Amino acid sequence: MFRLERFINQYVTKREKSMFASDIEANMTELKEKLTNKSVLVIGGAGSIGSSFVRAILPFYPSELVVVDTNENALTELTRSLRSSGMYVPNTYLTYPMDYNSVTFRRMFMNHKRSNGNMGFDIVANFSAHKHVRSEKDIYSIEALLRNNVINAKGLLDLLEQAPPEEYFCVSTDKAANPVNIMGASKRIMEDLIFSYSSEFPVKTARFANVAFSNGSLPAGFLERMSQLQPISAPLDVKRYFVSPEESGQICMLSAMLGNNREIFFPKLEETSMMAFDEIAKKLLCEYGYEVLECDSDAKAVEKAKTLWDGSKSYPVHFSISDTSGEKAFEEFYTKNEMVDMNRFKSLGVITNKGVIDRKQVTSLIKTLDAAFDKLDVSKADIVIIISDYLPDFEHIETGRSLDSKM
Repeated sequence: MFRLERFINQYVTKREKSMFASDIEANMTELKEKLTNKSVLVIGGAGSIGSSFVRAILPFYPSELVVVDTNENALTELTRSLRSSGMYVPNTYLTYPMDYNSVTFRRMFMNHKRSNGNMGFDIVANFSAHKHVRSEKDIYSIEALLRNNVINAKGLLDLLEQAPPEEYFCVSTDKAANPVNIMGASKRIMEDLIFSYSSEFPVKTARFANVAFSNGSLPAGFLERMSQLQPISAPLDVKRYFVSPEESGQICMLSAMLGNNREIFFPKLEETSMMAFDEIAKKLLCEYGYEVLECDSDAKAVEKAKTLWDGSKSYPVHFSISDTSGEKAFEEFYTKNEMVDMNRFKSLGVITNKGVIDRKQVTSLIKTLDAAFDKLDVSKADIVIIISDYLPDFEHIETGRSLDSKM
């Protein structure tokens, strides 16, 4: 019987247990002090990383858990999964299918009281984000990405300023280090944005790699294609670092609870642990008892897939060189200009001593972006220029082709 967790451990992360297990064990006392009997708000908590964060913190007995997400069905499945697992769920457990930028969310937040009677929550973690490079295909997708990752995020921070939490965490990405796509640049700007509020409440974030088989990821797409007997497509020349779904929630918990103000956590992953997407596809097909049938185009793979309905065990795939905009040739977690502590934790590095960002500067950028999107003739190139003026190290890779043009 196929078990995805076992497959990930054996073939993708190549770790039998979580790489963060020892750091969690070594810091149990502090984690309990930070989480036990606390009210926790998780925004975007029904997604892959947000739900893993929820599962990571529940063993430490928070008193309240409120989960907000725009995906009503995913919230329902999260609740069913938690209730069916037998793990601790606090008496006050609420899920709200709403946008964190909505009037309804603001009303819910302002009417919530902590145990001390103050407004808000003890811990706030924000996982609401556009995370895919394919989210920059045109000006409309770019606007949606930047509004979610940056512009609307400022509204949340302004709200938190009225009711400062004990800890605020917002997930970043490895693509924020020397960004080459707008998604990575948006997360780099997001880091500046949250740090500009660090004098009001503690802010932390984490950059980490691909989450194996997370919602919407290419490996998750392999499983979906196989369930529909459709061909598989993957790049030949792209290798990436991977963490398991469990590890993704744990690194966020460790960063949120153990990080100091304005620190960025990242996993200590060796280059030898990187995996190519085509290799994952081959291992997966082998696990299901298929032989790999390599085709030289998407069209030929689609044609060959028709034989699968007749019971063929030769599974068509199309592996090709990556040629889409924003694809980075390699992954990195920090830049040469960032100070890094590699000794505090066994499995985690920490970017330290990040300066206090001038809020006026990042607010000015947000106003400029907002004004640009109000113009009917604004283009993707215009937005790249605006971001480049703010991030001099932003070197956007443009090929004129989006991932949506491929299987």
